Amino acid sequence: MKTRTGRKNLFKIFKSSAGLILLIMFGLFILGGGFMKQSYLEPWDKNYAAKYTDPRIRLAAAGLLAANNHNMQPWKVKLDKADPMVFYLYADSLRTTKEVDPLYRQMMITQGTFLEYVRVAGEKEGFHADIAVFPEGEYEEGDLLSSMDKKPVAKITLSPAKPVESPFYNGMFLADTNRGNYKKKAPDSLQISKLTKLPDENGLSIKFYTGKADLYKIGNYVMESAKTEAGVTRVMDESNGIFRANEREKNKYRWGYSVEGQGVSGIRRYLLQGLITLFPSINEGKGASQNFIHYTKTAVDHTPAYAVITTSGNSRTDQVLSGMLYSRMILTGHTLGLAMQPLSQVLEEYPEMKQPYDDFRYDYAGQGQTIQMLLRIGEPETSAPNSMRRDVLSLIVE
Repeated sequence: MKTRTGRKNLFKIFKSSAGLILLIMFGLFILGGGFMKQSYLEPWDKNYAAKYTDPRIRLAAAGLLAANNHNMQPWKVKLDKADPMVFYLYADSLRTTKEVDPLYRQMMITQGTFLEYVRVAGEKEGFHADIAVFPEGEYEEGDLLSSMDKKPVAKITLSPAKPVESPFYNGMFLADTNRGNYKKKAPDSLQISKLTKLPDENGLSIKFYTGKADLYKIGNYVMESAKTEAGVTRVMDESNGIFRANEREKNKYRWGYSVEGQGVSGIRRYLLQGLITLFPSINEGKGASQNFIHYTKTAVDHTPAYAVITTSGNSRTDQVLSGMLYSRMILTGHTLGLAMQPLSQVLEEYPEMKQPYDDFRYDYAGQGQTIQMLLRIGEPETSAPNSMRRDVLSLIVE
């Protein structure tokens, strides 16, 4: 009798414990926004832009999906009032990440990624997009932020053309960045050949590294720079300041970071979001730094190839053209079953990163060359979720 009673008591304890765990999980799920509408994903719907009669707004909605630095989406679009086939792209000086990108190079690359998506979407819609970069001249570097507000990055002029069923169009609606694990097999020679032939501007080039020695060496650079960044409080604080803890915050802000960028998906995403909402310190300070290093190490350990985009100069035009090239790489990669992730830390230009930056450039940039981007590339083990995007009308300015 004592044994049976003991078993009943244990069963009751187990039932109550299991019930408590389920209740806690359900609470975290709700707190994380498990049942909320994800308005921040609406721009990824292929029908999202169809409600706008102005083709310039529809193409801007395509540009909005492009890869961009820290998901700041630092774009402004001005519609020409006199010509319904002309619009201008400006860099949004209020959406800079001045700690991690003090020279605004990443921001300029981001302008280029937008422009290439506009061009591809134009082909699909039956427009040729003539893109003139810095039509009023490059920025005044001595008064850079003010210059961004005054001078357009590009003038886009549309002209009617026969619609083209580009293989790249569908790729625009897939996640531009996959931070997950890549399979061990490196891209083959045919895939690499198609990607290295993409540069169509003098001075731009793509180089791939798949050998063990380079994988090890570049991986060490990536880890060294990640540890350096993790130890710079002002840089980490800047990133933490744009972290969106749950669905409510993502719907409110629609830009910045979220747990999806840490490779978390499914129900685990909502549970983690609930936990971070309840205990913000998990993703702040030392915790954020440790998480960053951990995820970087996991990425390095599951990378079969690296690539760099280089330019013969480092003008603002060079930077914009690098971004356009990177978008072509992403869209071409989608057709080849390849995913990419920029690894920007070692190329960042704040004082604490100077030594890794100089060493990496010495090893991997040719004479007089500037490395604009370093990225990992490979066949992803799983697909990546789409990240937050603002409403396209928030980009339109007078």
